[in-house]
This record gives sequence, C-alpha cells and structure tokens, in this order.
Amino acid sequence: MARTCQITGKGTRSGNNVSHSNRKTKRTFKANVHKKRIYLEDEKRWVTMSLSTRALRTIQKKGLKAALKVYADKTC
Repeated sequence: MARTCQITGKGTRSGNNVSHSNRKTKRTFKANVHKKRIYLEDEKRWVTMSLSTRALRTIQKKGLKAALKVYADKTC
C-alpha cells in the first residue's frame, strides 16, 4: 500500500534535516494516512480506503460525497 490519501492525494514529501551547524541531509515527511472502512449510503456497502487525517475530519464534518466534491474542486 502506497502511503497516499485516496481523496486528497497527500503523499510522501521530501525535505532536509538541518543540524545545529546548519548542515543539511535529505529526509522524508510521510503523510499521516490510515485505513478506514466507510459506509456508502447510496450503494449500501462498506468501502475500505486509505485516508489522511485531514480527509477524515472533512468526511466527519460534511460527509463522503461533500468531501469528494471539495477535494475534486481543489485539484482541478
């Protein structure tokens, strides 16, 4: 499983470790992604998705359909 959110598209990013003497070495920032089962009311079935915590918060607040619409608008 790739560490990528299926709704927001958040994934692993790269950056630098910076020491006290300001030396820089490469590192990765991994997305906070969890596997969750979500119930689809329209299809009356459960779906397992890999979701970032930001997507989970949006789904809890607005619902799955609205969350998909919100992030679809942002990616276009």
